[in-house]
Amino acid sequence: MIVIGKNVALELFKNNNKINKIYLYENFNDKKILNEIQKRNIEPTYKTKDELYKIDKGNHQGIILDIPNFKYSELEDVRDIENGFIVMLDHIEDPHNFGAIIRTCEAAGVDAIIIPKDRSVEVNSTVMKVSSGALNNMKIVMVTNLNNTIKRMKQDGYWIIGTTMDSKDEYSKFDYNFPLVLVIGNEGEGISRLTKELCDVLVTIPMRGKINSLNASVATGILVYEITKKRK
Repeated sequence: MIVIGKNVALELFKNNNKINKIYLYENFNDKKILNEIQKRNIEPTYKTKDELYKIDKGNHQGIILDIPNFKYSELEDVRDIENGFIVMLDHIEDPHNFGAIIRTCEAAGVDAIIIPKDRSVEVNSTVMKVSSGALNNMKIVMVTNLNNTIKRMKQDGYWIIGTTMDSKDEYSKFDYNFPLVLVIGNEGEGISRLTKELCDVLVTIPMRGKINSLNASVATGILVYEITKKRK
């Protein structure tokens, strides 16, 4: 997997992640990063700007790293967590949203995030950058089918809490002191119909302004911290 940028590089060094290869701009002069590279006895490959942009067209800040693909957790790793709190993303597509959600969930102590394999953003360079290191401390589970996963989680005693604008129940009215999966919908369409039908409870965040929806990562932050507060 190709990742870019100085902050991402520093996080990888900090967590001692495996790095296959490092590409640097020929005039790269960040002494802190150069020292970290030297400590690890990695021989970087120097490139011109044009050569770097052929590898990745993003804002790489003069450094591109080739690292092993992200290793997802297995569903079995999270099914039996005592009084577990899991966030499920129903086909989130924006990597900035995904990265921000990971950061929020890690900060709030969420146990894991579940994403679907298809029609959903995966862990990539942008997600890693936006999550600001939280990715290293958060279990991300990729599953083939969200609805089948929900059914399995129900068998394990989890309650499924869906988010929708159509519910009459405000998110703040429940105590949430039980094993739960919080389902966050797609940026444009929300939670899919079949997934919504499988939810035990549907909650809404009241909109008192002139707009009628929130960014997915913002909505996740509001809900996650309300649930965390109620579960103390």
